[in-house]
Amino acid sequence: MVKTFNWYPAEDQKRQVRTKKRNPTKLRKSIEAGSVLILTSGRYRGQRVVFLKQLESGLLLVSGPFKINGVPLKRVNQVYTITTSTKVSTKGVDVSKITDALFKDKSAKSKGRDIFNENQKKTVAPERAAAQKAVDEALSKSIAADKTPLLKEYLRARFTLTRNDRVHAMKF
Repeated sequence: MVKTFNWYPAEDQKRQVRTKKRNPTKLRKSIEAGSVLILTSGRYRGQRVVFLKQLESGLLLVSGPFKINGVPLKRVNQVYTITTSTKVSTKGVDVSKITDALFKDKSAKSKGRDIFNENQKKTVAPERAAAQKAVDEALSKSIAADKTPLLKEYLRARFTLTRNDRVHAMKF
C-alpha cells in the first residue's frame, strides 16, 4: 500500500542528497596502548603483536616486535584482531612520527615495464626501517624489564586452535 499525501508543493523542489558523514573509527574498549593482540588474518595470522596506537585512518599500528617474532610495524584493521588481557609497557616507545603516509608505497604506480623486474627483491624504505628499529629497541627493553614470566616466549608463540578447543569458554 502506497501512502498518499494530502499536500503537494506547487513547484518541484530539489531535495538535498543524503550523504554519509565519515566518522572516525571507534577503538574497541578492550584495546589500549601496550595490549597484546592476536592477528586472525593475513600473512601473520596467529601471531601475537603489541598494539601501539590508532592511526588517522582508523587502522591499528602494531609491532611484533620484529626481533622477537618477525612481525614488522604494520597497520591492521581491528576487526581482524583478538584482544588478550596481557599488557606490555609502551613507555619510551615514540610513535608520534609514524603516520599512514609512512606505509604508502611510493613505487605503487606501474610504468608497464614492471613485469621484467619480477625477480628483483623488494626493498624497505629507509625511514620505515629506521622507525622499525627505534620501536623494536624500546619495546624489547620494556619486554625484558617486564615482570610477567615468559612474556618473550608468549609473544614468540603462535596462537592455534585444535578440534577440541572450546573457544567460547576461553579467556584471552
